[in-house]
Amino acid sequence: MRGRRWLGEDALKRGPPCWYHHDLTRHATEALLLTNGKDGSYLLRKSNEGPHSYALSVRAKDSVKHFHVTRSGSAYTFGFNEFSSLKDFVGHFANQPLIGSETGTLIVLKNPYPREVEEPSIYESVRVHTAMQTGRTEDDLIPSAPSLGTKEGYLIKQGAIVKSWKTRWFTLNRNELKYYKDKMFTEPIRTLDLTECTAVQFDYSQDKTNCFCLVFPERTFYLCAKTSVETDEWIKILRWKLSQIKKGI
Repeated sequence: MRGRRWLGEDALKRGPPCWYHHDLTRHATEALLLTNGKDGSYLLRKSNEGPHSYALSVRAKDSVKHFHVTRSGSAYTFGFNEFSSLKDFVGHFANQPLIGSETGTLIVLKNPYPREVEEPSIYESVRVHTAMQTGRTEDDLIPSAPSLGTKEGYLIKQGAIVKSWKTRWFTLNRNELKYYKDKMFTEPIRTLDLTECTAVQFDYSQDKTNCFCLVFPERTFYLCAKTSVETDEWIKILRWKLSQIKKGI
């Protein structure tokens, strides 16, 4: 690729950077970086503000920040800086991976998020499969799937009064998250009604890793998984549950 001059949209499509995602929307970008990225993961995408507009999207802890980039000919403008070529623009982030936003937040760009990500060959086992029947719509179908979106596993939970951490067995079914003293117990210690939950988010306030929390009006529940993958899985399915509840499904 030495000696080639990278110009405009065609250059972005066929050449560097590997972290350019042409048709990714803002919403899809946020979902992608929050689910699969890390703090400091970033990518470049096309903006809907015009043919020469782009957005640099960066994950900063539990949120995604978007920064405007414009192109004029082969030059790129980012903030108060102008780069004469795409190569210079890309090189800037390799050597000076720091952004200061207008709110005063400093963001470090650590991990370029590539277009092509190798997916692990791990699949969930099918718990429920409901066949579409003639004359029925998706709206008719969803309420009839009783176990849609189920999950279970061990999590470490922080106590309400005594802030000690204990391992509990959690089960998620319909809109109920139950936790038990252990997997062998049949009666739950408590059942959390997700229709009353206001948010599910990553938590960085604890002295533990892989933590997240469920926010209820009367209390916030702090939980930790063994791995970051498990944490992402729990957050993803719980947020999906909340989105379904808001839709009235």
